[in-house]
Amino acid sequence: MTATSSLISTLPGRSYTDPAVFAAEQDKIFESLWFCAVRAGDLGKPGAFRTVQVGRESVIVVRGRDGLLRAFLNVCRHRGARLCSEESGEVRRTIRCPYHAWSYDLDGRLAAAPNLARMPDIDRVAYGLVPVHLREWLGYAWVCLAAEPPSFEDTVTYAATERLGDPEAVARYRVDELALGRRVVYDVRANWKLIVENFMECYHCATIHPELTAVLPEFAGGYAAQYYVGHGAEFAERVEGFTVDGGPGFPRLPDVSQDQDRRYYAITVKPQVFVNLVPDHVILHRMFPLAVGRTVVECDWLYHPDVVASGADVSRSVELFHRVNEQDFDACERTQPGMSSRAYRDGGVLVPSEHHISAFHRWVTERLAV
Repeated sequence: MTATSSLISTLPGRSYTDPAVFAAEQDKIFESLWFCAVRAGDLGKPGAFRTVQVGRESVIVVRGRDGLLRAFLNVCRHRGARLCSEESGEVRRTIRCPYHAWSYDLDGRLAAAPNLARMPDIDRVAYGLVPVHLREWLGYAWVCLAAEPPSFEDTVTYAATERLGDPEAVARYRVDELALGRRVVYDVRANWKLIVENFMECYHCATIHPELTAVLPEFAGGYAAQYYVGHGAEFAERVEGFTVDGGPGFPRLPDVSQDQDRRYYAITVKPQVFVNLVPDHVILHRMFPLAVGRTVVECDWLYHPDVVASGADVSRSVELFHRVNEQDFDACERTQPGMSSRAYRDGGVLVPSEHHISAFHRWVTERLAV
């Protein structure tokens, strides 16, 4: 299909269904760029770890005895066995391979192995775990498998500046100091790009998001917050908080400015993070693309520590975006089968208010051409 002057062509259907395309995305995107892996607060004690699928690799993120987070490939250097099969846990002293008992300190150094004393020539650092680059931002550990990672500032933190127009705007929410109030994990039968595209636009909002448009009425017009640089969608006049019924939420986060009050901001941090900012809490999505047609999404609701410590009921604010998530993911799962249809062989079209999705498509295409 040739797009008219009002319509913009999309990626072809095979971009969402072809395993070869997905393999290229794993290589050129998820294994080459910064990937938001773990909430730092989940690994509170030395020895606490989580394993994360990053592209085709399993990565261990672990808290060291010095309090620092480190990341390693989840592979024993002896015969390649997977070290940790559990999604999360805690080790006492070392990470021990269940196959031949090679053991590694929490800093990755080879600590012990059967008969190791008879092999004094072994370099315990060189034969330690393979390290993965790690940075912390917004209270999360971001990892990069590339030998030479791209600039974190240019590819990750810049997304907030690009979206909000002010590098300090996201800092006022002090996301790294917030506490986890709720986490919901969604197993979505759809390609990761469909989820990104859905999040970036609101052309569908009037159709499938009645609760959201009741709180943010301008979304009913089809223009997403991300359509405008620096713009935050304003709460409806009678709405008191970002809750499922529009009732009161919690006190405004201490450093959020008056201009940011009663507004919703959304940020896409490519390739797999969505940050949603409202006055009293933050919602952060992390996507884990596991197959061409399957994506696991972890959604965290983050509140001021006093709110969580008090045992306050956060269900009304959680329920609003939980419904939005379920509505969105149902739409993505409804779309995924159509990507295999001959009707979508050459792709579909975007309306003008979805122009930023076209920019995302160009980004994906350029990444795969690297």
